[in-house]
Amino acid sequence: MLIGRAGPATTSISTADAASVTVRGKDLCADLMGRLSFTAYFHLLLTGREPTDIQCYFLDLLLVAIAEHGLVPTNQAARMTYAADPSSLQGAVAAGILGCGTVVLGTSELCGTFLSKAEKRIREHGLDRAETMKMIVGDIRNEGGKVPGFGHPIHRPIDPRCERILSLADSKGVSGTHVLLARETANAVQAAWGKPLPMNVSMAIAAVLLDLDFPMTMIKAIPILARTGGLLAHLAEEQERPIGFLMAAHGEEAIAYEPGAEG
Repeated sequence: MLIGRAGPATTSISTADAASVTVRGKDLCADLMGRLSFTAYFHLLLTGREPTDIQCYFLDLLLVAIAEHGLVPTNQAARMTYAADPSSLQGAVAAGILGCGTVVLGTSELCGTFLSKAEKRIREHGLDRAETMKMIVGDIRNEGGKVPGFGHPIHRPIDPRCERILSLADSKGVSGTHVLLARETANAVQAAWGKPLPMNVSMAIAAVLLDLDFPMTMIKAIPILARTGGLLAHLAEEQERPIGFLMAAHGEEAIAYEPGAEG
């Protein structure tokens, strides 16, 4: 029994035979290996198009920006998983990647959706950008919500990664509609909350990717791919200087047992 909607029984990504591998219509060995960087190859795999030089530059920049941020929950989960089963490197990586959600690491996806919806609303109705963002942000504030991509537990009053990304986007002529919307959102957030809340790296990543015509539905792929590199670094260190069980022990010590209601 077929469950769900099925597309045509085809793939456009790759195929292989005894003598060759074809990726996106190109010969892997003769045309891609030795010519494309991994970043450019990733863009080709994902979109079917080779990136321009500026697209490749910013993909590299964003991957570097988000790959590592210390002993964050994703890295802790991976290291503790590896400590429990040193034979399962892939399981430890998977444990870390599973933590890429709407609160930690995966927020860029929410930012992309937020910016895309705002841009569509402004474009289709011919609205003023600044006033529209004030209204959208004000509604979120009144409903007790949070605007994605603003605030950070460590980086205050600015997120230096965000500042660097947007500065380079400006200087390289990449800043477009979505970077402008992100900045208008920052102004609206400060007005609505009555205090500065730093735009964080997730909003900068989403804005720049959208201005570079990167698929909105694949924005989350950037932190996933980037953090895989960081996770592997932590797991390499875990092999030499294990701290997974130490983190688990300190976590247990930090939490007091409190009997709950019985029956």
